[in-house]
This record gives sequence, C-alpha cells and structure tokens, in this order.
Amino acid sequence: MITPVILCGGSGTRLWPSSRKSFPKQFSALIGRESLFQATLRRFAAEGFDAPLILTNADFRFLVTDQAAAAGLGDARILIEPQARNTAPAILVAALALRADPDALMLVAPSDHVIADEAAFRAAVMAAVDGARAGRLVTFGITPDRPETGYGWLELPGPAAEGLQPLVRFVEKPDEARAAAMLADGRHLWNAGIFLFRVRDILAAFDAHAPHLVEPCEAALAGGARDLSFFRLAAEPYRRAQDISIDYAVMEKAQNLSVMPFSGGWSDLGSWAALWAALPRDDDGVATTGPVTAIGCRDSLLRSEEGNLHLVGLGLSNIVAVAMRDAVLVADIGQSQKVREAVAALKAAGVAQAEAFPRFHRPWGWYETLCLDGRFQVKRIMVRPGGVLSLQSHMHRAEHWVVVAGTARVTVGEDVRLVTENQSVYIPLGARHRLENPGKVDMYLIEVQTGSYLGEDDIIRYEDIYARSSTD
Repeated sequence: MITPVILCGGSGTRLWPSSRKSFPKQFSALIGRESLFQATLRRFAAEGFDAPLILTNADFRFLVTDQAAAAGLGDARILIEPQARNTAPAILVAALALRADPDALMLVAPSDHVIADEAAFRAAVMAAVDGARAGRLVTFGITPDRPETGYGWLELPGPAAEGLQPLVRFVEKPDEARAAAMLADGRHLWNAGIFLFRVRDILAAFDAHAPHLVEPCEAALAGGARDLSFFRLAAEPYRRAQDISIDYAVMEKAQNLSVMPFSGGWSDLGSWAALWAALPRDDDGVATTGPVTAIGCRDSLLRSEEGNLHLVGLGLSNIVAVAMRDAVLVADIGQSQKVREAVAALKAAGVAQAEAFPRFHRPWGWYETLCLDGRFQVKRIMVRPGGVLSLQSHMHRAEHWVVVAGTARVTVGEDVRLVTENQSVYIPLGARHRLENPGKVDMYLIEVQTGSYLGEDDIIRYEDIYARSSTD
C-alpha cells in the first residue's frame, strides 16, 4: 500500500481573485464541480493506496475536513503546520510520522494540480514502485509540449523513453531560448513536484543532505498534540526548521534519483493562461465559466463567479477576465504570470481583497458580508446541520437575526428558543448568545449588525466545541 502525502498550503496569489491567501486555489472548483483538493483525494482513493496523510495549516484545517467529508473521503490523517516552512520540512515531518514502517512507500503530491488521465497516472505510480522499493528516490517528469519558462525541468541522460530512467540533474526555470532548446533535444521533462520513495530512503537522504532539518522536525512531531481530529505540530521547534524546498534541500544533492515520465495530461494551474489551456474551449479558443456571454472573442478566458453578475466580453482577444462580487481582473493572457505582482501592489496599498476572500469559511459553515457601512453591516450566514457557533458576546454591537431557510436554535442569556423561517430574534449589545442548526438541512439567516465597531475581533468567546481560541 502507498500512503499519499498531500501538501495543502499555498499563498493564493497566482489565480487571484478566485484564489487568495485565505482561500487558495486547491479549494476552488476551477475545473468541474469538485475542488482541486477533492480531485486530488479522489485520484488516490483507489486500489493500492492507503488513507492519505495531509499537511496543511491551522487556517485551512476545517476546510480540509469539510471538503474531504463532502467527497466521501473523510478518513485522512491531518497534520497541522504552525507556519509554512516550504516542502522540505513538510515532507520530512510526514516521513517521520510514518517511520513505524520504514519500508512503507509514500507518494508526495501537491493538492492543486490537474491530471487529465488519472488512471494512466496511477499506472505510472505503480510502474515506479519496484524502483522505489529498490531504494530509488523517484520523481515524476511531464512530457513537455511547449517551451515553458514557468516550470523547473529534469534532464535525462538520453531521449525520454517509457519506464523508470536515471535523472541527471534538476534544471531551474529557464529563459525562453533555453526552454526551446530543451524542448527540441528530447532529453528534458517538466518537474511536476511529485515524488515516490520509501520512508527509510527519504529519511536517509535528509540525514545525509539536510541534517539541520531533522532535529527541529523531530522535536515538532514529538512535542505536538492532538487537537480534535487533527495533530498539531509544536510551534517553537518547527519555526526553527529552515524554509526550503525539497529540491534544494535533498533532491539536487542525492545520487539515487530516478524519473518516471508521464504524458497523460498535467498542469499545476500556475497561471490563468494555464487554466485557459486546461479548460474546454470553443472553436474560437474561448473558455467560459459561469454566467458569461462572449461575442466576437478569440483565445480568451471569461469567468464569472457570481450567479447574478453576468460578464459580457465583446471583441476580446488574448484576454483573461475574471469577475467576482468584490474584485475584477482583466489582463492580457500572456501577462497572467504577473498577477502576483498585482496582488503585492494591492497588499502594499492595504486593499483587503488582496488576501481576504469574500466568503469566510468556518467549521460550522460560512458567512459573507452583503453590505457594510460606518455603523451597520449585513451578513448572510450558513450553518450546516449540527453546526454550533460559540457561546459569545460583543462589546460594541447588537445584532438582528432573520432566519430565511431552515431552523435555528438560538440562545440569548438564559432563553433558548427555536427560530424558523421568516422569524427573527434580537441580540442586545453585551448579551451572551449562541446559534445552532438542530435540523437536517443547511440553515441560512440574514444578520444585521449595528454599533460603533463591527470588526471580527469584537468577540468574547465562552464556550466552543471546535476548541478555537481566536475568532477563526
């Protein structure tokens, strides 16, 4: 059995505004109805694969469990990183967590990649098993179809062929001329950042090539603790681990490297141009998602993520246009690699949309702001069946709740009542209160806040079934 190790972090800058720091691309349904994370889990929910081990951070822990459960794949083990330290510490911690069986195979994969022929990819993984069992560190190389400058490349000793092959070296992201030369010579593949090896072999590689990472990662695991269904690594030792990729820390120094070529369709969706290439397109090369009308457009991507916001493209060529309720991107599709520069500029200017997603996900459901002014705010709140918000109070605001679908159990002080559709309740300033969904369907309500301060940090939490200590 192979244990998939799923890396589920990300900064959410390359596909802004659909992807942001608070909601990176792996959680979005960019292609099809499932998120990229759910598609990754399902890819390895097959014969020969064990339950996955997922590494993520505290901000995404409930998103991970919710999306895994929604896909019917809720048996994963989840390790919480106190802070992002890049792929080398994450992979090392995963290997240490699996070292009870040193001969176990682990397949490391990002959670935000697209693979068109998943059966072919699983077959490629199985074809690489013998090499991994023989002590090879196997990386997967993608057969290139263009002189891509946004990927690292892998050099082979000769023209790429079927089956496991030796790896000569890793090649950094090249310029256009170098990428064209590597594409032409047939001895290079794209580096997919996917690896297969035995636990004992990757631990030995860290001991040999990055021993400075071992102690802090071992201490972070040893000092960690259970947190509900998660395992939270100890913060202080993990902070001491160097922020470094697995390629730099280990792979570029190791000698026991092999490559398994794969040509079944792969993309890391690292730009809007990459998403455009991965989506179905009409005869004019136009890809559309959501309520969109394209008239006289060519080679463009038009995407609207709001059901009541209709995006119209007229006479566009080589354009990506993405419309959300709180942000719009319009860019030359050839410049889409520079979207992160726009995000950096927005962040420097203090624009909230640079990192914050319009819908805020919580373990009990989600909320979104519909209207915000100086002394009032209107929110829509969804609470899942069984969801329970914390028992809390506010120092600076009062709230009015109107249930618009489902049934809520509302606590205000000592009073507990059921509030059904079209009924409302008032929460005075300073009152202890709680909201629950006792029903079997999602419950929706409209919340109107009024007061001198409406920030999310105006909360005193008394009880919380999700063991949260902050306003997350």
